[in-house]
Amino acid sequence: MLDRTFAALSDPTRREILVRLGGGPASVSELAEPFGMTLTGLKKHIQVLEEARLVTTEKTGRVRTCRLGPGHLEDAVQWIDTYRRQWERRLDGLEAYLDSKKGNQ
Repeated sequence: MLDRTFAALSDPTRREILVRLGGGPASVSELAEPFGMTLTGLKKHIQVLEEARLVTTEKTGRVRTCRLGPGHLEDAVQWIDTYRRQWERRLDGLEAYLDSKKGNQ
């Protein structure tokens, strides 16, 4: 699932869709408007987001409404945070080493 999440987030249009949905549900046509994109083009982006479980859709009559998914960004955040902590430790170690070399001069 993590691969699908990162693949979905790799596209700037899909990231903007998630930002917009952070403000509340929207129809596909409302989401397509600021991009100047066809409904078919936007639906392809929505499908990728749905497959990554970042977005859910519901069709009522002729209107398909999109909402943020049930929080599947947590896996990506956890993965990123793990590596962030590792790099912080490495950089702290490098800083300590460089400081000790300064003191020896």
